[in-house]
Amino acid sequence: MWQALAQADTLGRGVAGLLLAMSVASWVVILWKVWWLRRVRRGLPQAVAAFWQAADLDDAQRRLEGFDAARVALPLLLAARALDDAPAHTLAVAGDRAQQLTRVLRDALHAVLARLQYGQVLLATVGATAPFVGLLGTVWGVYHALTAIGMDEGFRIEQVAGPVGEALAMTAAGLAVAIPAVLAYNVMGRWIATLEADLEGFARDLRELLAHQ
Repeated sequence: MWQALAQADTLGRGVAGLLLAMSVASWVVILWKVWWLRRVRRGLPQAVAAFWQAADLDDAQRRLEGFDAARVALPLLLAARALDDAPAHTLAVAGDRAQQLTRVLRDALHAVLARLQYGQVLLATVGATAPFVGLLGTVWGVYHALTAIGMDEGFRIEQVAGPVGEALAMTAAGLAVAIPAVLAYNVMGRWIATLEADLEGFARDLRELLAHQ
């Protein structure tokens, strides 16, 4: 690979630099999201269980603050309780209590889900485009190898084998960047889907609780 980069032109080195940047970015996202999602998966069931064991809403909020270290369930309760402080005679308090809670819990839930989905677009983009970026480097390297052969009167297999083999390394590099991103996207996508279902259930139960309080 280093030999191929040493002999590459500006476009070839640009492709290699782009693959390196994509690999670093995807691995940063992968390592951070695995750590954070494991924290959420561990803390959310404990936080929800502690919430329903509380004596009142003040106690429930204190319990969430203690167990919900990732702050994915607490924003739902805070948004619902903030509804009581909304100014009177405004659209924020229009409709019945259930409609008001539905609106504020939906907005808070969407904000939490956006945090859970953070980085997924990058992983999907890297997984989809990295092989083609590597293929571009391969095609460009093969083109230069064939051009060099055409300008030489003699032909030897060594003239093709070395440059073409070095160019094919770009394809391998593209796959090496894409495969971890695709695997991480699929695995974490399943984790996020489970967490979304749990949070939607908590929001629905919280709405039913506060609507009839």
